[in-house]
Amino acid sequence: MTPSGSEFIKQVKSSIKEVDPREVHDLVEQGRIDDGVVLVDVREPEEWDRGHLPGAKHVSRGHLESRIEGAAPDRSQRVVLYCASGNRSALAARTLREDLGYEQVESMTGGYTLWKDRGYAVETPRVFTPEQRDRYSRHFLLPEIGTEGQAKLLDAKVLLLGAGGLGSPTALYLAAAGVGTLGIVDDDVVDVSNLQRQVIHATSRVGVPKVDSAEQAIKDLNPDVQVKKFQFRLDASNIMEVLEGFDIVVDGVDNFPTRYLLNDATVRLGIPVVSAAILGFEGQLSVFAPYEGPCYRCLFRQPPPAELAPSCGANGVLGVLPGTMGLLQATEVIKLITGIGDPLIGRLLMYDALDASTTELKVRRDPECPICSREPGAISDEEMGVFPDYEAFCAAAG
Repeated sequence: MTPSGSEFIKQVKSSIKEVDPREVHDLVEQGRIDDGVVLVDVREPEEWDRGHLPGAKHVSRGHLESRIEGAAPDRSQRVVLYCASGNRSALAARTLREDLGYEQVESMTGGYTLWKDRGYAVETPRVFTPEQRDRYSRHFLLPEIGTEGQAKLLDAKVLLLGAGGLGSPTALYLAAAGVGTLGIVDDDVVDVSNLQRQVIHATSRVGVPKVDSAEQAIKDLNPDVQVKKFQFRLDASNIMEVLEGFDIVVDGVDNFPTRYLLNDATVRLGIPVVSAAILGFEGQLSVFAPYEGPCYRCLFRQPPPAELAPSCGANGVLGVLPGTMGLLQATEVIKLITGIGDPLIGRLLMYDALDASTTELKVRRDPECPICSREPGAISDEEMGVFPDYEAFCAAAG
């Protein structure tokens, strides 16, 4: 005789471990979620949007088998599941244990309903419009990003130094990903010679300021994105004001004085920089996160002589190379915003287009670095916006 639905659920619950919401609440309060314990909401997206437990990851029951590894890759780790009442999460817990090999799986008794009845705190995520749900649907399918990660992207503010070869693909893909605010610093206008590699611009916009051309392309791609334009050259007199309010900087500049100025200012402000450089058929990429890893000065205490560092204008560059490196920059930015993956902090990635090869070098903080060896907060308010003459510094080094 086939058991009724309620009897079947009782059988399932008797075969799995259940945990009281009080214990889960204590885990949340102790900061244990994602630090030894994975909390997974198996309800449907519309239920998740109405509110969920703090720190929970969303993997709906219908996609559990195919997507749980993104939320809980370690099968030996403790996993707590919950739904609205505790029934779907009990079924999901049995599936994880018996079919997928998870060793410590529990279902929260009473689910989200009991959690709320006891007055415990809930998080209400951003409400996405129907158009946004369509636009970012492929991100929502990734457990590592999902609605929470997409909300972080929409709230993020990223500053791009340059709307040229590197800035063009980076800006386009960050805009497509839904990064809510993009700042663009560039004092140049679009030239025909740019179009071989600077894909954010178009023939019809030759002679137009690059910041305006880039804004038009970004708005055409994604109206969610706000563009802040800075149509001037970055220097010591304006850099602190320009950087204010941005979370991450994308370095696409082509001269050493600005790179050193950028490094020193972002270390002082604690803003990470995703930096790339290109020449000929080769590119390099790293992430300089203040006090988490080395800064640009740790890697290049002094600029190389001019003859060892010619510009793309003097030496040439393969048109697709900045696209490759710019997309890698965009990827690193998204990782930093959403907190996923392993950013290139303390690592230098070098790419050779002719060989289709990459080389990775470990880079450590220099304990004698003139910039990041000083502890955070050691710079006085009076010193904060005062910088040396980087033009003279680079000229003397060359």
